Formats: sequence, structure tokens, C-alpha cells
Amino acid sequence: MVFTLVVHLWTQPGKEAEMKDILIEASQTYLKDKGTINWFVMQDAQDPTAWSIVERYEDAGDLKTHQENPYYKKFRELVGPILDSAKPLQILQHNEL
Repeated sequence: MVFTLVVHLWTQPGKEAEMKDILIEASQTYLKDKGTINWFVMQDAQDPTAWSIVERYEDAGDLKTHQENPYYKKFRELVGPILDSAKPLQILQHNEL
């Protein structure tokens, strides 16, 4: 069964270009992980500080592989300082039907 994460996050105003570059690099990196089907990144059409990530894995256990990727720590270090702390990160977990 395909396991999907949908992540919603917001950057501080003025950090949109930096976030875009980070998310593109992350997508290209994580797509190579075993068990990763897709890793999509999107910027909201109305609010340029709003972003969504859709991560699709062959199985829920593949999330561990994702988190063990050496880039995972770097990604968190890059993204953390530019997030809008007034808008909490949202992570939704789904089993695709």
C-alpha cells in the first residue's frame, strides 16, 4: 500500500527564493531513495510564502529510509531558520486507496 505524507509549511516573507532552491534540491535528492515513488514540491499560487510537499513511498517503512538519508539533517538545518514560526508546520499521513 502506498504511504503518502503531505506537508504544509510557510517561509518568512522574503525567503521564497531560498526555500524554492532548497525544495528543488531536496526533491532531486530524495527521489533517489529506495522506496520513494515521488517527492513533489509546490508553491501556493496565491501566497508565495506557502509551500506543500507530497511524499509518496512504497510502504510506510520507507519513511525511515528517507529520514536516514544524510541530506535529511542538512535539509532540516537549511529550512528551519527560514520557516515562519507563527504558522506551524502541518504533516498529514495517508494510506492511499
